[in-house]
Amino acid sequence: MPLYIGKSVNIRSRVLSHLRTPDEAAMLRQSRRISWICTAGEIGALLLEARLIKEQQPLFNKRLRRNRQLCALQLNEKRVDVVYAKEVDFSQAPNLFGLFANRRAALQALQTIADEQKLCYGLLGLEPLSRGRACFRSALKRCAGACCGKESHEEHALRLRQSLERLRVVCWPWQGAVALKEQQPEMTQYHIIQNWLWLGAVNSLEEATTLIRTPAGFDHDGYKILCKPLLSGNYEITELDPANDQRAS
Repeated sequence: MPLYIGKSVNIRSRVLSHLRTPDEAAMLRQSRRISWICTAGEIGALLLEARLIKEQQPLFNKRLRRNRQLCALQLNEKRVDVVYAKEVDFSQAPNLFGLFANRRAALQALQTIADEQKLCYGLLGLEPLSRGRACFRSALKRCAGACCGKESHEEHALRLRQSLERLRVVCWPWQGAVALKEQQPEMTQYHIIQNWLWLGAVNSLEEATTLIRTPAGFDHDGYKILCKPLLSGNYEITELDPANDQRAS
């Protein structure tokens, strides 16, 4: 079993950096071998690091282990629900906001937004609300009064949506898989991605079809790593399809 998996542009410096604390020094004393895999850049290194940590579960890596309670807030016409990635396709479902480790974290985020914007806990489903009566927070001036007519439900819903917007989960914007080109003078890789899931890397577009498959599910780490570079316009993106009619953008 691997002790630790991590990315670095300089392996020697990375190893020496782990001598800073007694726990890290103990990890190095258990080490018998150091192996490495070259990538064409930062994106490939991050993706490979995340995949290997999930697959091999190294002893000293904890933060990227699989999370089977991954959830998000889904904004519907009259309410906010907590939905789970194991039940809803997060790459396609509209009106999803935030990616949370569990239901408690999702509701805590919603409560924080409600406190900041003086939204009504009752209308958000965070606490029971009696019809026609103001909530307790309204009397404390912590709710703008959508529960008792001081603010319309439409205004309340608009403020909620505006507050959630910064947490929006972007739907996969292509019909199928794409290839993201990453290169340096000595190496070029094409990252094959579908529904925010990294399927792997190949050295040429001709090899891309060997990796195209139906994604098994939404990958939180893949989304965090890939969303910004895929949408930035700074990389060459090629749409892939079964007929091999590839279009670069």
